[in-house]
Amino acid sequence: MQRRQWLVGLLALAFAAASGSAPSAAQQKYGAPGEPIKLAVGYQPYYTESWSGVVINGLQLWKKYLPPGSEVEFQVGLQGAVIVGQLLADKQQIGYMGDMPALVATNRSDVADIRLVAVLGTSEQQCNIFLVRSDAPAFETPAEFLKWLDGKVVASPHGSCTDRFAQAVFRKNGVKPAEYLNQNIEVISTNFKVKKLDAAVIWEPTASKLVAEGTARRVASGVDFHEGDAGFLGMRHDLMEQRPDVVRGWLEAELDAQIFLADPRNADAVAKMAEAQTTGMSKKTLWMSLYGDYARDSGGDAIKESLPFIFAPAALQLAQNAHQFLFEMKRVSTGPIRTGAIDDAIARQVLADRHMESPVGVVKALPESDYRE
Repeated sequence: MQRRQWLVGLLALAFAAASGSAPSAAQQKYGAPGEPIKLAVGYQPYYTESWSGVVINGLQLWKKYLPPGSEVEFQVGLQGAVIVGQLLADKQQIGYMGDMPALVATNRSDVADIRLVAVLGTSEQQCNIFLVRSDAPAFETPAEFLKWLDGKVVASPHGSCTDRFAQAVFRKNGVKPAEYLNQNIEVISTNFKVKKLDAAVIWEPTASKLVAEGTARRVASGVDFHEGDAGFLGMRHDLMEQRPDVVRGWLEAELDAQIFLADPRNADAVAKMAEAQTTGMSKKTLWMSLYGDYARDSGGDAIKESLPFIFAPAALQLAQNAHQFLFEMKRVSTGPIRTGAIDDAIARQVLADRHMESPVGVVKALPESDYRE
């Protein structure tokens, strides 16, 4: 009986192959729609603008939408470039990234086709924070700060959203640092402490951490220079082709997470989740990074983050501008974004089916007195 069943199966496969309908091994690697799936998700709890991933992980929102029996492993990436590498190598299938590494990922279609399926958030004070050494002089205006910055030693993780912001500010304002160093956030933290840096551009929550411990002082943000940043959700296209049910389910969870983030009543819960998924970060630092109201003379603003969910016009324009910058820096091969690289059709359908519009929420700054231990 077993041999007969095997022969019947073999003949069925042969017929399918002859008719051109047989799925290849590669096409089958994620299983059929409706079947349990095992996913590896790269996310950045050390990058506040991508905290919808922290919420999905903390609340296990994916269990509500993925097929029963599915498994999800959340893997921390300290920088988006790490997640890009994992996506391209098929060691992760979904990635939470800043705008710059996400766009770089879409340019490696010779290795793997990575698509951007949703917007995690947009802001002018998440990836765009100027810090100076703690003993730097006080500045009355951003213009005074920029004048001081000329000829100083500045650092940023090159290839990141902070790098694009820093270079845009330098270029538009004629600032020429004595050195513009490529340093990761750990090295920047250390060099501030030993006074080897005058200034740095860094993202949240590390910016709030360095300010809270007195290592550096916040002096400006993208608010002062009208420069935005964004986080994007990337997926492997082979996953999207084979498992549209999984893509839809994940985006349902992502939408739930963004709605949760925008509700000020959840600020404490979000900070607790972030604290549980990071090390060396206090709950108050994490709360301040997303919800805390910083002074206007240090780049603070009433809106901490907008949550468009889809590539609405402003988010799309930001992506196009960022991609052009990458092209000018010779980090991507073309100026325009590759056709199909932005693919938010399912996100738009999810939004329509819930009778919602973009943005799905806005994170408003809260006074520090609202924080509770």
